[in-house]
Amino acid sequence: MATDAYFPSLATGQRSLGDPALGYPLLPPLTQGCPRTSTPEVSYPAEVDYAYDKVDVEALFGPSARDGGPAGRAGLDRWAPLLPPLLAPGLGEGGTPLVELEPGVYVKDESRNPTWSHKDRLNRCTTSAAVAAGAPGIVVASSGNHGASAAAYAARAGLPCVVFTGPSLPPAVDSFLHAYGAVVLPVPWEARWPLMRQVVERLGLHPVSNLTTTHTGHAYGPEGYKTIAYEIHRDLGVPGAVFVPTGYAELLYGVWKGFVELRRLGVTDRVPRIFACEPAAAAPLARALREGLPVAHADRTATDAYSIVSTVSGYRGVLAVRGSGGRALALEDARLAAAQRELAGAGLWTELSSAAGLAGLRAVGDVEGPVVCVSTSSGFKDLGVGSRPTALVPPEWDEVERRLAAAGIR
Repeated sequence: MATDAYFPSLATGQRSLGDPALGYPLLPPLTQGCPRTSTPEVSYPAEVDYAYDKVDVEALFGPSARDGGPAGRAGLDRWAPLLPPLLAPGLGEGGTPLVELEPGVYVKDESRNPTWSHKDRLNRCTTSAAVAAGAPGIVVASSGNHGASAAAYAARAGLPCVVFTGPSLPPAVDSFLHAYGAVVLPVPWEARWPLMRQVVERLGLHPVSNLTTTHTGHAYGPEGYKTIAYEIHRDLGVPGAVFVPTGYAELLYGVWKGFVELRRLGVTDRVPRIFACEPAAAAPLARALREGLPVAHADRTATDAYSIVSTVSGYRGVLAVRGSGGRALALEDARLAAAQRELAGAGLWTELSSAAGLAGLRAVGDVEGPVVCVSTSSGFKDLGVGSRPTALVPPEWDEVERRLAAAGIR
């Protein structure tokens, strides 16, 4: 399970986002943020740094690399030099399609990943970190997508996986988790992180989701999300804006960092505006930006966008939105549902939370394009999936004809 020696990672260490002058070795992964800049009130994340001067830009991003990737690699493996060492085996993650919804508006459909969500890009990297650290297994706190993905990549790597989830886990996701052999522990929401910390401290399992009071997450995780930016650039160039469903803003930050790296390497000369699309039921990142804070807390009200609703933000989101000249948008469920229906009408079945990108674009209106809306996961992951069976239709032509006419088919 070693990285290909002919196309190795150029990762050199970890760097604090609280103070970029502070660097750390690549191992152990900093799963609780920067130890020197973080305080009890604000946990500043760390990120992975690279020997950018050694990147073969032509091999990675030149015309010859557009089909099949360097050395015939696909998915995340084609971007190995700009990722942490990929020591865990992959599942063919990445390489998702960019679907044109209408002229100048594209959907980056992350439901095409192995477990049907963007989290596969993150978990290829975080499970690799667990392998590098020699951990006996992994642990995650997740309401759905992250847990399902972590369980799959743990199974692929031969590691046990513990998933702390909430009391209202969708039945379909529950079945998904058990299929991979994960230990699934539904607990009250407020108990997930404290119990996860105890598993890490007492049993040594590697955490692949957040451990801190304000969000830091895993230092390696957002690196996997950078590849979305690389793929968008490969297929479209640099768009005018990217709209991203946002919870803790790891995806948001990863997409932004990917475009920043492309500019740093001389592949592009600009970075698109990045729009954070949060449920209005909480929207802590919007509050942090509005009040000039590194992180913020927000009260939560009812929402069906369970995958991305969060009462606390992280510093990554502030950096990405400010650094790109973007905005944070707080979106009501009705707007999310309208975007979900629009996507379904175009043949894309998405989770309600995944429709936040398109909902954000529709809320803003005209934006200089082209525009990319990231769609994070399949409608399979939504609450209530499978709970509304279609009633049996009497097998008479008159009834069939009536129903077809009601649907506009005459």
